[in-house]
Amino acid sequence: MKVHIITLGCSKNTVDSEILAGHMKANSLELAFSAEDAEAVVINTCGFIDAAKEESVNTILEAVELKKQGKLKTVVVAGCLSERYGDELRLEIPEVDHFFGTEAYEPILKALSPNLKYTLLGDRQLSTPKHYAYLKISEGCDNPCSFCAIPIMRGNHRSTSIETLVSNAKGLVAQGVKEIVLVAQDLTFYGLDIYNKRSLADLLRALSDESGATWIRCMYAFPSKFPLDILPVIRERANIASYLDMPLQHASTNVLKSMRRGITRRATEELLDTIRQEIPDITLRSTFIVGYPSETQADHEEMLEFLAKQRLDRVGAFLYSQEDDTYAYILGDPIPREVKEARMQAVMAVQREISLEKNQLKIGKTINVLVEEEIDGEYSCRSEADAPEVDNEIFVRTETPLALGSFVDVVIDDATEFDLFGSVTLP
Repeated sequence: MKVHIITLGCSKNTVDSEILAGHMKANSLELAFSAEDAEAVVINTCGFIDAAKEESVNTILEAVELKKQGKLKTVVVAGCLSERYGDELRLEIPEVDHFFGTEAYEPILKALSPNLKYTLLGDRQLSTPKHYAYLKISEGCDNPCSFCAIPIMRGNHRSTSIETLVSNAKGLVAQGVKEIVLVAQDLTFYGLDIYNKRSLADLLRALSDESGATWIRCMYAFPSKFPLDILPVIRERANIASYLDMPLQHASTNVLKSMRRGITRRATEELLDTIRQEIPDITLRSTFIVGYPSETQADHEEMLEFLAKQRLDRVGAFLYSQEDDTYAYILGDPIPREVKEARMQAVMAVQREISLEKNQLKIGKTINVLVEEEIDGEYSCRSEADAPEVDNEIFVRTETPLALGSFVDVVIDDATEFDLFGSVTLP
């Protein structure tokens, strides 16, 4: 059987799909490039916010339409949306053959090929460019954030052992991976369940020493009870990127309290100061929610003032989405969508100005970059300050061909709000 996997949502879903693809290949199922080329399709859905749920449902309906036209035999829906709303989806879209939740590798394989002998053997089949890969260090989440349904869909926090993660990382590097991006719902909770202490620093040291990766990058660090012992490890290890993604979600203490984030604005600012003191050249990325039910205009303006003061390197924002069975659900969704959108535009306007100023300061500097893609004679690259898929790109023109996945030094010639332009300095 030829199977096409469609992955929606976050990088953690990407890892799940790659593991599933590896199991499929080990069990002699052929991976198809598109749904049109396949006999079966597996849709790994996202259910985080309204926009993600809508995308997931639309993707399911598109696959069902292909089945009605006789172009697909089997439609399988899995992942977060299916984990949370499986019963409702079965009633609303009966044309789907199977619904499964998250990490349902064996049931999916058995559904696609009932007589197939399931085995866990087989490497992940990377869907990212071969020079970088995501490494999921834990599953689920124990944080009580009022707006978030991830614990409902993914369960409680469960760490993977350091030994297993080091082994997995070595396997990725053996496949040609240069950059390993650590992901989890909360990196900083890592190890509490299996080592009885926050052990991200121990994991970073082990990966730095043993994996062979050129870059190791940390994404999704929770600010409350942040493990400060990771900071000297990041600072001292050349192959750990001076980069940290820490979703702050808001700046107003009043909103943070309602969000159940376990931190205040003052404590957040003290943490950011400490991080910058320990790692002066660190790149800080964060995300913020606009339009949370209790957010007043004054709270919104406080967020803008916070951003202008803190001058974070990378910022993303998204509209509040009311989620069933979360603590914040009872607060309703009183802020009109047009107000939310205006507030998000205001947030990004502040950040665009900051980003432009920071990027312009890089003009004339030489930066080591990872070559990602060639498009019409121009190369798209990333620096240590840029995570894949979400951050700046550096566009480089050169008469000398560059190998994808290689590292080169680039002189920055020009800058816009979110991109840099440069030329290669060859030895």
